[in-house]
Amino acid sequence: MVARAKVVQPPAASGWRRPVRRRRWAVPLALVGVLLAGCAAAPTPTLETFGMADPPCYDRGRQPYTPVVDSHVHFRPFGGPALPFEKVVGYLERSGVRFASVYGIGQMLPPGSACTYYLDCPGTPVAPTLRNDFANAIGFAAAGRDGVHLTLAMTFPDLEHPEDVLSGMGVLDREFPGFFRWMGEVNLVKQALFENGHRPVPLAKIRDWAPFMAALRERRMPLALHADLGNDAEPTAYLDWIEAVLRTYPDNTVVWMHMGLSRELLTLDAGNHVAILTSVLERYPNAMLDISWRIIQDHVFADPVQRAVYVDFLNAYSERVLPGTDFVASANRDFEDYRSDLLATSRILRYVDDTAFRNIALGRNYFRLLNLDYEAPPVCGARDDGG
Repeated sequence: MVARAKVVQPPAASGWRRPVRRRRWAVPLALVGVLLAGCAAAPTPTLETFGMADPPCYDRGRQPYTPVVDSHVHFRPFGGPALPFEKVVGYLERSGVRFASVYGIGQMLPPGSACTYYLDCPGTPVAPTLRNDFANAIGFAAAGRDGVHLTLAMTFPDLEHPEDVLSGMGVLDREFPGFFRWMGEVNLVKQALFENGHRPVPLAKIRDWAPFMAALRERRMPLALHADLGNDAEPTAYLDWIEAVLRTYPDNTVVWMHMGLSRELLTLDAGNHVAILTSVLERYPNAMLDISWRIIQDHVFADPVQRAVYVDFLNAYSERVLPGTDFVASANRDFEDYRSDLLATSRILRYVDDTAFRNIALGRNYFRLLNLDYEAPPVCGARDDGG
C-alpha cells in the first residue's frame, strides 16, 4: 500500500526531505534486481543510504557518473509560468539526485511581460525581487514527500542596495521561519544582463555588505555569487570584483558560480584559468566553486586537452567544488531537458579520481558545507583518505 503523503514544516537544522514510498512489490523486484545485477547498471543509492553510518560503497563501474547533488537548480524562471514545484522535485528524484539547493532566480522580468528569457528581450529591465523566494517557500511547504532532501535559498538580494538585504531576510524569516539556509544565486556582475539594465555592483558598495554578511556568518549560510571573470577581449576584466568580496569577508563561505565563466568568456586558455582559480582558492580558504551550467561542458570541458587540465585541478581541489545543473524550470521545459542538463554538466566527473568523485559527486562537500547529518559512501576499491 502506498503511504499517504504528509505536509511537514521543515526544521532549519536538517532541511526538508521526502522519504521513499514503500510498495508491497518492493521485495520481489529487489530479488529480480539481484538476478539481473550482472547485466544491468546499478541504481543511485536512496536517500536513506546516505543516512547510514557505514553506507555500502559506490561502484563507479556500474552506477551513474551523475552526482547525487544538484547544488544549483532554479525552480523559478526569469519570466512567464514555472513548472510546478512538485514536478521539478520529481525530475530530481527520477534522475538520481538526492540533494538539491532550491534557487529562485537572481533577477526577474517585469510582471506581465511576454518575455520568458532576458536574452530574447534586450531593453526590457530585470530586477531582483522577493517574489521567487515566496513562491519557492510556498511550494516547499505544500509539496508531498519522496526521496529528495531540499535546501531552500534566498535569491532576492540586490547587492547594489545592501541596506535592504537584512529587512528582506527578516520578511522571509517571519513568513517562513526556519526555511532558508542558503543565499544565492545573486549577481555581482553578469554581462549577459547588461542590455537589460544590470550593471556591475560598484566596488565601493561591497564594504556596505557588512551587516548582512555578518548575519550569514551567524547562520552559517553560504553566499553563491554570479561574478563574471571577464570576457574574450579582456579575460580578467572583473576579477577585482570577486577578489574584493573574498578579501573583505574572508570568514564567509562564498561559492563562485560557474568558476567565473560565462558566454562572454569561452576562449580563455585552461592553464591560465586554472592558475587564477588556484590563486583564489589558495588565498581564500572559505571560497568554493561550482561547475554548473552546460555551456561550460559544451564549450570548455568538451575539448580533451583543456579537460585534462581541469581534471587535474578538480582532483587537487576537490574539497572546494560543488556540482550543479543551472536548470531553469520554465513551463516549456520537461524531464528530458533536466536530464540532458544533468548529463552534460556531470560529464567531467567521469574523469576525476575517486577522492574527487566522492567529494563532489557523492555529496561529501555539500554535506560539510551545510552541516548535514549524511555520509557520502566510499567508492568501491578506493583507499579512504580520511578527509
